[in-house]
Amino acid sequence: MLLQGKNAVIYGAGGSLGGAVARAFAAAGAQVFLSGLHEHNVRETAEGIIAAGGNASQAVVDALDKRAVDQHMESVVRQAGSVDISFNAIGWRDVQNMPLTEMEPDDFLRPLNVAMTTQFLTGTAAGRVMKQQQSGVILSLTATPGGIGYPMTGGFGPACCAVEGFSRNFASEMGQFGVRVVNIRSAGSPDSRPFMEAMAADQEMGTWFLNKLKDDTMLKALPAMEDIANVAVFLASPMAGKITGVTIDVTAGTTTGINYRIADIPLVSA
Repeated sequence: MLLQGKNAVIYGAGGSLGGAVARAFAAAGAQVFLSGLHEHNVRETAEGIIAAGGNASQAVVDALDKRAVDQHMESVVRQAGSVDISFNAIGWRDVQNMPLTEMEPDDFLRPLNVAMTTQFLTGTAAGRVMKQQQSGVILSLTATPGGIGYPMTGGFGPACCAVEGFSRNFASEMGQFGVRVVNIRSAGSPDSRPFMEAMAADQEMGTWFLNKLKDDTMLKALPAMEDIANVAVFLASPMAGKITGVTIDVTAGTTTGINYRIADIPLVSA
């Protein structure tokens, strides 16, 4: 029970990965305050946590609306007395699988605007509470393009880089108040909703794409949602108490070894 007695605010809790992290936090003992735009999805996550013996509440919150974010944070503080963990996993409304030269400016800029707006609003809302407490952990989530050039990702790749830069800079300001800020960089999870929907739509193409992603990793495997959630639990816990201002890479080695191969190199014997 690494998070026993902790209060965690999760944005995008109705999504597959946000829900997985919410369930992991609750299983580790945290009281989780779930939010998202779609009430049904958030309620489904909350009900699953409660059925498993966890402590969860839900709210509809637009994580791109400052007033909504601030009001929700105030509500959590009134109910729980503290905010120990903030995690943002909302979608960025990105368009991918298109060359940058053929992309409309709005489609390129949208994920950048969404990502930076929501990270700033939710991060600073938690930060103001945590400064008063002199403790807390603020977590964010990016993907492989944050660490390496990756084609056909449109504005999503630059958005990942921007979020990682924001996380580092925010950590440099918050450390003096005992607040840690850490980003998690994930590769695609085959059991996440987007990948499962892609497989359902075109199994042959989806299988090819997943195999390509696996082949780009050092481990020749992709992280499941549980892997990402376990890392989030660790980072939010006292066991990671001296980790801040960095991105923890959970891409199975993609960002340090894309297209990694053991080459057959002819050597001249002496």
